[in-house]
Order: sequence, then structure tokens, then C-alpha cells
Amino acid sequence: MADVKVYDMSGNETSTLTLNDEVFGIQPNEKIMHAAVVNYLANQRQGTQSTLTRTEVSGGGKKPWRQKGTGHARQGSTRSPQWRHGGVALGPKPRDYSYSLNKKVKRIAMKSALSSKVAEKEMMVLDGLKMDEFKTQKMVEVLKALNIDRKALIVLDSVDKMIIKSAANIPGITTTQVNTLCVYDILNHDKLIVVKDAVAKIEEVYA
Repeated sequence: MADVKVYDMSGNETSTLTLNDEVFGIQPNEKIMHAAVVNYLANQRQGTQSTLTRTEVSGGGKKPWRQKGTGHARQGSTRSPQWRHGGVALGPKPRDYSYSLNKKVKRIAMKSALSSKVAEKEMMVLDGLKMDEFKTQKMVEVLKALNIDRKALIVLDSVDKMIIKSAANIPGITTTQVNTLCVYDILNHDKLIVVKDAVAKIEEVYA
């Protein structure tokens, strides 16, 4: 069982928390984590790129010259791909890049990502995180007290607009909730800051 230190907003150690090894102590599976990241990025693609084919560009209705006797190669339209201002051959068209992973793979990927952060001592647990007003400076002071000077992901147990908006303008700082936590966000940040109540919810879902 892995034990992590629990800190308050002033950066003082208040207690220790024993993490569930089924969630935070497994051997990370790099292949599955990679599959989860590729899946996430593919699902983010809009797939709205589009090129015009020879049937979609304007003009080209008239045969540019007669079929034989000119010395030129035969041509049927000035909008064929080989012509300037012609259509694009085999160009991209709107499509859906998204696909799904099965539930078992998703669970292993999430556990692997969380376990890797614990193993590398890049996960920090907060006793609580509260803001009385929308104030970026207060959030900066909290992060400074916790010695956070790199990209960090703050995981909340529920939506807290005070915290989310206070952290929104800080470069490299992202906030999320347990129900929207994803493998990509965990691996894309150097530090994982999890509120104590959020740890309990994560263990409840994935244990």
C-alpha cells in the first residue's frame, strides 16, 4: 500500500493517506496508455478539412482543344488535377476520425496513468481547496506554497467555479473533475494535484 503526504493550502503537511493499490499501485502498462492517448487525440479531431474535386471547381465545361491533330496530349477539361486551378485528386474530405476503446482497456489505462504518477512521486494530495472569490493571485499563492512551478493538473471532486476560474488564466495549470478525468490530461502534466475527496471518488470508481 502506497502512502502519500496530505498538504493544506499553505503547503504544510497535515497527514498521510494510504492509497488503494488496485488503482494507484499497479504496474503501468505503457502500450495501453499509448493506445488511450492516441484514441483521445483521434477523438478530438474535427475532420472538417475538405478539398474541391474536379466536379466541384468552377469552369472546365468546354474541351480545351480538339482530340487529334494538335500535337498536344488529349484533354477533356481544364479542371482536371494536372491543370492549374484544377480540382484535387484524392484530397481529404470531411470524415469522422473517432473510435472507441473497450471498457477494460480504458480502466487499465487510467490505473496505469495514476500509478505512474504515484511511482514517480508526481502526485500530491490536498486536504481541501477552497476559494472565497474569483482571484487568480490567490491561486498563484497556493501553487507557490505547494512548490508547483511546472504544468499541473488539479483534480476536484466536483465542479467549483471559484477554483476553475481562479486557475483559468495561469499558464500550464488545468482543472478537471473526477468524472471528466482522462489519461491524456494526467500524462500531459508534470504534477497531479488531487483533492482528498477526489481520491476517494477515484478509488470508488476504479477499485
